[in-house]
Order: sequence, then structure tokens, then C-alpha cells
Amino acid sequence: MIKALKFQLKTWTLWELFQGMALTLKYFFKPKITVLYPEEKTPMSPRFRGKHALRRYDNGEERCIACKLCEAVCPANAITIESEARDDGSRRTTVYDIDLFKCIYCGFCEEACPVDAIVETRTFEYTFEPGDIHVMSKDMLLAFGDKMETQIAADRAADAKYR
Repeated sequence: MIKALKFQLKTWTLWELFQGMALTLKYFFKPKITVLYPEEKTPMSPRFRGKHALRRYDNGEERCIACKLCEAVCPANAITIESEARDDGSRRTTVYDIDLFKCIYCGFCEEACPVDAIVETRTFEYTFEPGDIHVMSKDMLLAFGDKMETQIAADRAADAKYR
């Protein structure tokens, strides 16, 4: 009976509405935390997952050994790999494509890679126009990895501190 009376009292006095308005007024006079995006940037975690890159060893050879683990673990089937054996018996990729429209940036490919070949960088500012290339090929991934190697290495060093 008392519970029903409380419910009716709250309903007829619009108690929830006034609670919501009080919360709105509380934050209305506080300083705003809006960031003016192109000019100001917020701090970003070294573990942020953005645009993909393929890495190379210090001697310039690509790291990918064509194990296809990243292709197998990708939930969106965004990665396509074709490989062939080299003269020394090792395998290397001939085709390594990532469809960025399909990719959900989960980071599973990065976690599955045994040689740390595929990484997701902290680059998030990229767009595609209709008709643009949204599939990153092996050459594009390697070139982007070469460009971002210092940032990738710094992120790996910072991430190692927390493990």
C-alpha cells in the first residue's frame, strides 16, 4: 500500500522530471569540456587501434612469414593473403590485402601475429571518397609501416612497461 502511494505521489508530482532538470542545472554552470577538434587534440592511448601497417626487420626484410593466422582470426574476413615459397625454403606473402571497409579494428590480427608483422597504428584521420581505394595492398601497408616505424616502436616500448 505504501509502495503504491509513493509511486502515485512521484507520478503526480513529476518527481523524475525534476530530478532530471536538477542534474541538467548542475552541469549547466560547470566549465565545458568540449574540444575544438581540428585545432585541439585529446591525449591518445598507445594501445589505440587505427590504420594498419606492415613492419620490416632492421635489415629491411618484411616480417610477415605468411602463416595466415591473421587471416584466420579476422572476424570480418577483411584480410586476404596469398603466399609462395622462396628459394631458401621460407614462405613470404605475394598478396596481403586488408579491406578497410570490412575491418572492425578489433586488433585480433595484431594479437595473432607471431612475428609482430601486422600492427594497428594510432592513425585515425583518414577518409575514403567514393571510388577511392579502400583495400590496402601489401606495398601500401609496407610503405605506411616504414613511415610510421618510429611511432610504432615507441608504442611497443610504452606497452611493454604495462605487461
